[in-house]
Amino acid sequence: MIPDAEFGYELLVCRYAELAWHPGAGPRPAIVARQLGTKERRWDTVVIEVDPTAFAARRAFGERTIDSDLLHVVRHAPAEWAWYRDALPHPGYPWRYVRQAVHRAAGRSLIEKRRRNNRIQLRRVRPYPDWVERIVAIENKPDLDRSAADRLAEQLDHDVETALADEAWLATETTGERVEPALLREMPVEAGILATDFSAGVDADAASVAWHPSDLAPPEGDARDPETETLRLEIAERAYGKGWRSFHDTMRPDCRHFELRRVGRALVPHCAAKEKLPTARECSGSCAKFSPEPPQWRTKGWPIEGGPGKGLKRVLGRRRQRERDAIGPD
Repeated sequence: MIPDAEFGYELLVCRYAELAWHPGAGPRPAIVARQLGTKERRWDTVVIEVDPTAFAARRAFGERTIDSDLLHVVRHAPAEWAWYRDALPHPGYPWRYVRQAVHRAAGRSLIEKRRRNNRIQLRRVRPYPDWVERIVAIENKPDLDRSAADRLAEQLDHDVETALADEAWLATETTGERVEPALLREMPVEAGILATDFSAGVDADAASVAWHPSDLAPPEGDARDPETETLRLEIAERAYGKGWRSFHDTMRPDCRHFELRRVGRALVPHCAAKEKLPTARECSGSCAKFSPEPPQWRTKGWPIEGGPGKGLKRVLGRRRQRERDAIGPD
């Protein structure tokens, strides 16, 4: 197990999910992200199961997140030119914000726009696909003691009741030993239990299902309300754009002590000065050990490729791209 368990464990669970999802039902194409959710609930790990053909159509819109305002425009953009107020449903907020979103969407080539008779018209470039199949929420707790079990039970109860996700899981570390059954009994019966052992690193066999989850999706023939479906799509879009390797955005890879270390088939951050896996709070400009890369490192390459910090970002970016490329239509 990695020291400073909570953050490091979260990264290992994310990599495991990338390698071996779904643990109870066989391989399913999916993208993985972390620290996503709503104002009321944030999940440690989020798995978005996707339809490969529709996912390829989503990728045609680019690699960046389509935020909620842009989604309102892109999803409802008409096939033929129309005034944006006629084409789009009322957003529930002033139209001037929709107009701004139309300009932003056109700037990213998500739609086409033009001005006719002093009115802004739009039409779609391509239909926005129905690419999200299921959303899975995972709470990570490597050390499951009594107090942690009580807190997690409340959180998982919330996930089961709201059913925003299709499955809710708890991932906990066993290091080869059985998880205490009394602690597992604290969890809602609808939540799955994933028992992990990362003592030898991460691979596709580093976890097993200790309890299978219930399907929280509506019964066949029923549907979630449109507001919930929109919220689910917004979460999926953020997962698509962010992924789980974005930890470099809140850390300081430009510090000369920042490294990536291999843990089985995972790469995680490492601080050479402290000889540990740092958290985002620790790995900051206020750290006493922070030592910025010298200018001669940062200006290497042409035009400017930068030093090791930028190189690490490129490595993580290529790995995220590789995982996306692996999801393709048959």
